[in-house]
Amino acid sequence: MREYIISIWNLIDPLYYQFTRLTYLPSKEGNIFRVRLTKYKGKNIVLADGTEINKNDTLVKIHLHNVRLLKEFKTTKSELKKAKTIYRYVQKSLPEINLYIQNHPQSSQIKGIIGITTLNKGCKRLGFEVFSISHPVYQWFKRLAFLPIELISSNNSLWHVLKNHKPSYLIMSIDKLSTMYRMNNSE
Repeated sequence: MREYIISIWNLIDPLYYQFTRLTYLPSKEGNIFRVRLTKYKGKNIVLADGTEINKNDTLVKIHLHNVRLLKEFKTTKSELKKAKTIYRYVQKSLPEINLYIQNHPQSSQIKGIIGITTLNKGCKRLGFEVFSISHPVYQWFKRLAFLPIELISSNNSLWHVLKNHKPSYLIMSIDKLSTMYRMNNSE
């Protein structure tokens, strides 16, 4: 059943890509993220490095390429192995996100990167700060949006996923990104 769902998702993914205005990054090894510029709509926050993120600030929204991960994890049963693999992909992909922002025509307006995920263990080691989604309707919308991938990618029950997998914002300032993930233009 999972393989059929993944196959259907693989067919629908190009449409999702088009409607969400996502962009692939030009990577030699395939970046795990697809990105787009967005205006921040959450509550005003101050990051640990002092960067203020206010409503309507420009951020780069990062999206994990979920269908790619699902295909890769078809035969992987260990949740720990999946988590380690995602961690390595993210760590390897962030330098290219930094380069993308440096070379973007609006780079001076971009204040950071943002993602929404239920996978927030290990995020702080990667440089992200985790924030709750304060708007209850948006939080439930994201829970429902993440539900299919949560159920397909794990062996957890629907109740377990709804109870324990709460989506959060992951945010990193441009300064922290460039300090931690500087990439030489010659690479």
